[in-house]
Amino acid sequence: MTSLLAQDVKISVVTEYVPQQSQPEDDKYLYQYTITIANQGAVAVTLLSRHWLITDGNGKVNEVQGDGVIGKTPTIEPGESFTYTSAAMLETQMGTMQGCYTMNCELEERFQVTIPVFRLAVPGIVH
Repeated sequence: MTSLLAQDVKISVVTEYVPQQSQPEDDKYLYQYTITIANQGAVAVTLLSRHWLITDGNGKVNEVQGDGVIGKTPTIEPGESFTYTSAAMLETQMGTMQGCYTMNCELEERFQVTIPVFRLAVPGIVH
């Protein structure tokens, strides 16, 4: 698990290779990631948007930006958390993801929370 605490928001990430939905013979490797966003502050925060940099083992970068996550812009109360699962398809057996969330707190202040770099890899791959 990878985790980072910033602005009283803790981001934790767990990844998993999904062989049933991958096609290695066609250079298609599906990785699932589950992210938990925990509000450790004193005021509610709302996730407004995401920005991802997804890099495969060849150094090819795919940039993804959009509103919310999985179609939601969750408000997370103090002491609460929000967990979601999504996926990324790579052309290689390993890669990384990193990025940030733009969030808003009750005080109408926007801020960014860094999503730490995390590894996507087929089990047993060492690099």
